Amino acid sequence: MKDWLTAREIAAEALPDMPRTERGVQVLAEREGWGDRLTQARPRAGRGGATEYHVSLFPTLAQVAYQQKHVVIQLPVQPAKPAPDTSLTARAQKERDARLAIVAAFEKFSRSLQLGYATRVQVFTDKYNAGSLNIDEWVREIIPNLSKRSLARWQSQKRDGKVNALGHDPAQARKGTGILETANDGAVSAFMLALIAQQPHLSGHHVRTLCRSEFGDELKVVSKGVETVIPMPPVRTFQHALKGLRESHKVELIKLTNPDRYRSHLAPAGVGMLRHITEPNQLWQIDASPVDALCTDGRHSVYACIDIATRRSIWLLSRTPRASAVALLIRKAILAWGVPDVVKTDNGSDFVAQDTQRLFASLGIEAETSDAYSPEQKGHVERVIKTFQHDVGPLLPGFVGHSVTDRKAIESRKSFAQRLGESDAEVFGVTLTGPQLQKHVDDWASTVYQHRPHAGLKNATPFATALASTKEPRKVDERALDLLLMPVAGSDGQRIVTKLGIRIDGYHYMTPTILPGTAVFVRMDPNDAGRAYAFAQDGAEFLGDAICPELSGIHPETLVRAAKEIRSELVNELTRDLKADMKKIAKGAPLIERALEVARRDAPNVIPLPKREQTHTTPQISAAIEALGERLNPTQPLDPRAAAAHRRLIEEMTRQDEAELFARTDAKLQRRQDEIEALRTAHLPKDTNVVALPETAKERYRRAFFLRQRIEAEEPVVAADAHWLGGYEQSAEFKAHQGMHEEYGDAYLS
Repeated sequence: MKDWLTAREIAAEALPDMPRTERGVQVLAEREGWGDRLTQARPRAGRGGATEYHVSLFPTLAQVAYQQKHVVIQLPVQPAKPAPDTSLTARAQKERDARLAIVAAFEKFSRSLQLGYATRVQVFTDKYNAGSLNIDEWVREIIPNLSKRSLARWQSQKRDGKVNALGHDPAQARKGTGILETANDGAVSAFMLALIAQQPHLSGHHVRTLCRSEFGDELKVVSKGVETVIPMPPVRTFQHALKGLRESHKVELIKLTNPDRYRSHLAPAGVGMLRHITEPNQLWQIDASPVDALCTDGRHSVYACIDIATRRSIWLLSRTPRASAVALLIRKAILAWGVPDVVKTDNGSDFVAQDTQRLFASLGIEAETSDAYSPEQKGHVERVIKTFQHDVGPLLPGFVGHSVTDRKAIESRKSFAQRLGESDAEVFGVTLTGPQLQKHVDDWASTVYQHRPHAGLKNATPFATALASTKEPRKVDERALDLLLMPVAGSDGQRIVTKLGIRIDGYHYMTPTILPGTAVFVRMDPNDAGRAYAFAQDGAEFLGDAICPELSGIHPETLVRAAKEIRSELVNELTRDLKADMKKIAKGAPLIERALEVARRDAPNVIPLPKREQTHTTPQISAAIEALGERLNPTQPLDPRAAAAHRRLIEEMTRQDEAELFARTDAKLQRRQDEIEALRTAHLPKDTNVVALPETAKERYRRAFFLRQRIEAEEPVVAADAHWLGGYEQSAEFKAHQGMHEEYGDAYLS
């Protein structure tokens, strides 16, 4: 409503007590001195130079008529009220908004009237009740009549900030006062609520019958503070009460009767939980779902992988859910995008399988799993699968619908007689094969979805978002990736190498480059049943190929000969340094001397003090002492000549003893040598002229070697042989042959 008008505009309004021509209004203004009132008269902005007058200069009747003509009662565009109280019902909110609209209209109506408050209220309410004000229809429906007292109360509540107090719902005011709601101190209402929570399809008749079984045919109610007994209400009363219970306890009933719907529509859900994911390959989510279409070879499952930062998606079809499908999906995504930091999945058997977890560990990918029955924790991939099903599914031949209801509707397009005897493929018009469907899915992802603006990307497309990123993707060699995707031997791939190789499914795979006793992790070549690949147990080191001659078409003898040569070279290489160290040890001091030297260094440097002693004697000991008394305790020293003669006698006896000892020893050695020679020539005929060759140096070394083995095995040995061995082992001949024996092994003795 305009508050400033020119003389021409005032005349056009045709207000009571006002001239109807422009000149008449100008004359009235000059006579009343409107132009001298600087706060109520002003030059009009623009061309023409006319003067504008405020409506407060009009006579009272003209002001009222002008306000009545132009004021409009409607809800302000931006009402000045606090955030709405969610406790108000929809009916109470409408009541509040209508009252606020009337208060705002009255304030606007009163702004330019030069009248007292009581007069303004009286005029406004009279005009409202007479229907002469411009009022929105919805306001008139809620408040058909207006009193001065109500208007004053509403103004006071708005001024005090009690805006929600203006809301009023008559039905809400009566809520909780019904017969069944208060009967038996609320026990009837609680019992009815439990019944429909347990069985939502119970009718009012069923509930009434069960209440009669629980409480009898009479109920106790309190009316105006007095408890009375009434008969069981009719079925209609129960129907109204059940309707109210289902409405007032909607959330609780859905939680108990339909948990999936509660989780999808009513459970708290976060928004923007992954806004910190800003770089490609920072986080992937993968999931699987049956495709809403049939193929000629049955219904497939679609595996989806979405990159959270860019919303790019990779898809893979699989006939059945399995870990190999997850591995192929990861391979496809890595070759296209690079290696991710984290992959989040659910707890499906194909996602938590050992093969899948082993693949993630081999690629350095952190695997996260959502809580059981919590699909909202990977909502992005759930959403993209739903988008695919609704965007692509209806376009596919063989579409079976998104639910059982949709499927029944599609089947109903043919009568039962037409469907009789037909297969699902015939009913739904199936024509696509699995590979054809895979191509359609890939084309949709690359040409449609990745170029579609996405709300989560601020209306940018996944393609543009990925293109704008400067992060360098981590790439993996395709051949190495294919090797990591190969199946493992058995259930866990763990094997122990024996002298026969690695045993897998009843076959032996030879591993010449791996020593027996080594624990290995084995992957099978899917393209060659006779070949496997052996790694360290953690899979971080490649140890060598394993080949089965039976499955590879190689002659076993050829493969064994080659394996022995390779193994011999490997063992020689490994023992070369060890042999050198053994030679160094053999050339040094004997091990017993080294051990005793260390023991002497470790022995404490303490000299024990002499202890008191007691002489122990027996008759035999006394007799022995007496017999040797002169030698042990000479009573008188010999004269020098007798002492010299005594020493010469002792030396002569010693030389004779030694000569006799050596003579006896030489005789024994000669006899032993003759025995050995007789054994060597025992096989020769006695009546021939064949003469045995003398014993060679190599034969002497061989005899010494086996003699040493017998001594070490604690077998009986002739003393002469032992004496000969002791001298021979110190000779240069023995040491030379010993070095050659160590160099060539036991074959040197043959």
